[in-house]
Amino acid sequence: MTAQAIAILSPGDMGHAVGRVLKERGLDVVTCLAGRSARTRALAVKAGLRDVADLATLVKESGLILSILPPASALDNAKHVAAAMKETRRTPAYADCNAVSPSTVRAIGAVIADAGAPFIDGGIIGRSPAHEVTRFYVSRPDTSAMTALDGKGLAVRDVGPAIGRASGLKMCYAALTKGTWTLHTAVLLAAESLGLGRELKDELLFSQKDAYARMEAMVPRLPADSQRWIGEMEEIAKTFTDAGVTPAFHEGAADIFRLLAATPFAKETREALDGSRTLDEAVRVYAETLKRKR
Repeated sequence: MTAQAIAILSPGDMGHAVGRVLKERGLDVVTCLAGRSARTRALAVKAGLRDVADLATLVKESGLILSILPPASALDNAKHVAAAMKETRRTPAYADCNAVSPSTVRAIGAVIADAGAPFIDGGIIGRSPAHEVTRFYVSRPDTSAMTALDGKGLAVRDVGPAIGRASGLKMCYAALTKGTWTLHTAVLLAAESLGLGRELKDELLFSQKDAYARMEAMVPRLPADSQRWIGEMEEIAKTFTDAGVTPAFHEGAADIFRLLAATPFAKETREALDGSRTLDEAVRVYAETLKRKR
């Protein structure tokens, strides 16, 4: 096997789709499924990724490692990979593509640098390559290991030499998108709890049709991703604090995702979402969950 495979850690919703488009363009794409869930294993098989036995083998065979996983796991993942690098004396480039703050990504970069490997700060914006050409923003003095993937089912954009720039851009973008979804949810929850759900809906349909359409499209779907998005909101709050901006908006967004993670809908996966669930039905269950948690 070539020692220049692309490694994906881990092949979840985004990771497996990234691996699939790279493999479709002729690249050798590997992963390590040891200890991973049955769902992650199924996604990796669906994408056609090559499974290796352990991180040491993955490091030996890779020229580039893409870390794509929940933000709360990003630093620990880097520590495990760095240990494998030291064990094998192999130092492939490591790109952290997780939704973490600039300060967190600098801590991750220090772990990888201590192992002697090149580190690239990455931020993913957009839906997975299964739906569109996903944008990978990257920063480092030399991002060539990542920019070589531009046009291979991905769009890779260099945003400068400083570690933290790519992650900062991702944080600001997600602050708007996921922050707006949680604001929509909070507004609907408050109205429902005040017994004004019907009245607010009528007014929104009269004066805010576009906003209401966005609520219908996203709010019923949020619980499936809510658990892993808690950490992302916490990282955004950290980013805002470091930038001198109030973190309170996204601390509140994290609270909304904690609530959604406590609903029965949180057991769904993206593959098994109930597409027939209406916004009214979703908000009613969210409000019932909120009442129980008070």
